[in-house]
Amino acid sequence: MADSPYLRLLREHRGLIGFGFAMALASSFGQTYFIGVFGPRIQAEFGLSHTGWGTVYLFGTLASAAVLPWSGKLIDRVPLRAYASAVAVLLAIACAGAALTFSVVSLAVAIFLLRQAGQGLASHVSVTTMARYFERDRGRAIAIATLGFSVGEALLPFAAVAAIAAFGWRVSYGALAIVVVLVLLPTIAWTLRKPPRVESLDAEAASGKKKVQSFTRREVLRDARFYLLLPGVVTPALVVTAMFFHHLTLADAKGWSHAWITGNYAVFAASGTITALFCGPLIDRIGAVRLVPLMLVPMIASLLAVAAIDHEAAVWLYLGLLGVSIGIAHTAVTAMWAELYGVDAPDRAWEGPSAGS
Repeated sequence: MADSPYLRLLREHRGLIGFGFAMALASSFGQTYFIGVFGPRIQAEFGLSHTGWGTVYLFGTLASAAVLPWSGKLIDRVPLRAYASAVAVLLAIACAGAALTFSVVSLAVAIFLLRQAGQGLASHVSVTTMARYFERDRGRAIAIATLGFSVGEALLPFAAVAAIAAFGWRVSYGALAIVVVLVLLPTIAWTLRKPPRVESLDAEAASGKKKVQSFTRREVLRDARFYLLLPGVVTPALVVTAMFFHHLTLADAKGWSHAWITGNYAVFAASGTITALFCGPLIDRIGAVRLVPLMLVPMIASLLAVAAIDHEAAVWLYLGLLGVSIGIAHTAVTAMWAELYGVDAPDRAWEGPSAGS
C-alpha cells in the first residue's frame, strides 16, 4: 500500500474500490472457511456424521454452481447498484435462513443460499466490477478489492468462534443477517451514490494496451482456450474449499489442536494479501495471462508439505504457500478473462451512457 500508484488509485476511485472491498468481505458469510467453523455445532444438532454434513454441503455448493451462470450474467443487464443491493438482500435472507433452519432439507437450502449469495454472487460482483471499470489499473484495483477476502479470512473465523461460544450458532448467523441489512446495504448505497465511471485509457499509447474486443457468452463457449484453461482455473477454489471444510478433521488426524489450525488462518490471509498486492502491478505491467500459469505451483507445494509433515509448524508452510496461490488466483484469473474476452457484454444494459461520462 506504500506504492504511490495504489494511493493514487484509492484517492481517485475510493468509492468504487471501497464497494469492491465491502462485497469481497461480505462474501465471507458464505465462504467455506467461515461456514466450516459452524460445522461441529450443526453436525451435533442435526445428528450428522462428517460424511452426512459433507454431503449436505456438497449439494448446496453444486446447486449454487449450477444456478450461478444464470444469476451471475444478470450483472450485464441490471444496473450495478440495483444488482449489488439484490445480492445483499439475498445474503441477509440466507443468513436468516441458516439461523432458522429446522431440518436437513432446510439446512441444504440454507447452504445453497449462503453459497449462492456469499461465495458466489458477492465475490462475483466484487471482482467483476473491478475488472469492468478499470483497464489501465485493473490489476491494482482487483488487488485492493480482494483484500476484503483476506480480511475476512483473518478475522471472521475468530469472531465466529467467539460468537458461537457466547450466543450459539443460530443467534450468530441471525446477527449476520442484521449486519448485512444495517451495514452492507447502506455501504452499497453510499459507495455507488454516483454512477461508476469506466477508467479512461487515454494513456493507451504510453501503456501499450489495446482495447480487447468483447466476446459474447456463445463465442466464449466456442473458444478452445476456455476449455483448456478451465481445469487449472477452478482447481484453487476446489482445493481450498475441500481443505478448509475438513480442517478440523485434518487437525485431529495430525494431532493438532483446533485452535492451532484456525488460529493460523492469519498466515493464509497475510500471504494472500502480500501476493495480491505484489501481483497487481505485475498484471498492469506484463498482463495476467503470464501470471496465471504460476498459480498452481505453490498450491502443489503446500499440499505436499501438509501431507508429509506432522509437526505443528507445517501449518505455517501449508497455509503460507496456499495463500500465495490464492493471492494469484484472486487477482490474475479475473484479469485474465478480461484480457482474453473483454469486459463489455454486447447485450449488456449498462447504467446508461452516463456510466462512462
